[in-house]
Amino acid sequence: MTAATAHAMPRTRSDGIGHGSRGKVMVTGAAGALAQHVIADLVEADYEVVGIEFRGLGDDYPDTVDYVVDFNQRPFEDVFREHDFVGIVHLGRIRFTQSTRGRRYSANVVGTSRLLRLARKYGVTKVLALSTYHVYGADPANPSLIDEEYPMRAANLMPEVVDAVELENLFNIQLYKHPELNIVILRPCNIAGPGINNEISRMLAQRVAPCLVGFSPLMQFIHVADMSRAVCMAFEQNHPGVYNVAPNDYVTYQDALVAAGCRRLFLPSVPPGLARRSMRALGRLAPPAYLVDFFKYAVIVDGSLFARTFDFQPNYALESLFADYRARK
Repeated sequence: MTAATAHAMPRTRSDGIGHGSRGKVMVTGAAGALAQHVIADLVEADYEVVGIEFRGLGDDYPDTVDYVVDFNQRPFEDVFREHDFVGIVHLGRIRFTQSTRGRRYSANVVGTSRLLRLARKYGVTKVLALSTYHVYGADPANPSLIDEEYPMRAANLMPEVVDAVELENLFNIQLYKHPELNIVILRPCNIAGPGINNEISRMLAQRVAPCLVGFSPLMQFIHVADMSRAVCMAFEQNHPGVYNVAPNDYVTYQDALVAAGCRRLFLPSVPPGLARRSMRALGRLAPPAYLVDFFKYAVIVDGSLFARTFDFQPNYALESLFADYRARK
């Protein structure tokens, strides 16, 4: 049992997954569905992967998790000492619905800052960070197509996601201050598909899903397998910078619910406070309050820069993505 495992977790494997010749890669958030796809793709690409989980999701972790450890505790550095990492794929972020603001900030911002300091200390030369299109914020003043130069306005529009904006600001600073880390930041649209447990995926998985009277904004979705491929392509080709990741096709929110086999539950949209109270009244069916504006205003991101830079095209059409949700009902 290593020092990291002895202080932080009941697991004992420390040799990573796979026996690739291209070096070891740390993947954080290793218990998540996207991470499990990414780990499988990296192993297939001849990397050895060490999976890290820091979000305190429970005791029943998949085999992709080698260590459960707090980034802010000493055992985390032991992981760097034990493994000579060539790169880090940072997929783990505690979402608004998963913890208190204080714990989210400690893990997402303070912990990630330490992750980057250790990356520099131990000579890591590739870092990929998963962000979200939510950093742009949902607002009627948004342009019809948002590129990477558009400001991250979510912190002003919805304080619930301020830590996501601060997390990306942290990576942006390091991107320019420490070019030796070769940082790539991805801002994907809605990730969906088997195993994905984010808020929009839960909406699609429900038999009944809420929508607001008079609103059905355009949305973008990317299949988890396509997103995994995008992550691995960006990690391997390594063109530092910030990139939106999204397909060229769109669908309205209500059409997405219908295609996924959901029955729409219409809620009043005005006044705005009533819409939020109506959402909260749904109990377990309710999405987080900050998503209400995403159910009202389109946030369409331009993924063309990523597509050109990495020669990326998604393999999964929207029809097949929604068919999977419909088949599970």
